[in-house]
Amino acid sequence: MRGMHYSFMLSVVGVSLKTQELYALVFASRYLDIFTSYVSFYNTVMKLIFLGSSFSIVWYMRHHKLVRRSYDKDHDTFRHFFIVLPCLILALLIHEKFTFIEVMWAFSLYLEAVAILPQLVLLQRTRNIDNLTGQYVFLLGAYRALYILNWVYRYFTEPHYVHWITWISGLIQTLLYADFFYYYFQSWKNNVKLELPA
Repeated sequence: MRGMHYSFMLSVVGVSLKTQELYALVFASRYLDIFTSYVSFYNTVMKLIFLGSSFSIVWYMRHHKLVRRSYDKDHDTFRHFFIVLPCLILALLIHEKFTFIEVMWAFSLYLEAVAILPQLVLLQRTRNIDNLTGQYVFLLGAYRALYILNWVYRYFTEPHYVHWITWISGLIQTLLYADFFYYYFQSWKNNVKLELPA
């Protein structure tokens, strides 16, 4: 019984390794300033937690013998590295300042906007979404949607608060979740298992 419980806890059924790899790249490129500027102890610790957790998830999904077995490699076939190059080109063209750190920061925002695509495609292909995976994707989208409320609040309360790159990439990211949100709320309202159309 204990072994069954342990293997269940290490299951990544329905989780896209491709999305996890993209998020690891997002945080690695966003937090390059950890080596060049100190903001606060809290800020540094949170950046290290984001980096450590992102890369450890990728490692576990690729190498841990129990976790690797539950990963659905056959359905997680989105060619995720094809979206990395356009995001990098966009960051080279549209950024706040042409420095390495600033271009990589813009790249991380553009990449984060589309990093969920492999996960959404995986869920659409399998159509078998367990509660934990559905909650995980919902909370990822809700996190970004709540950021939009924060931006609106800051726009009206802070003078000169304008961040077009952040706003547009965040809005695109939230729009990518719109279809999922619709089916998520339908399943919740009707108390049925979450399924995405093929």
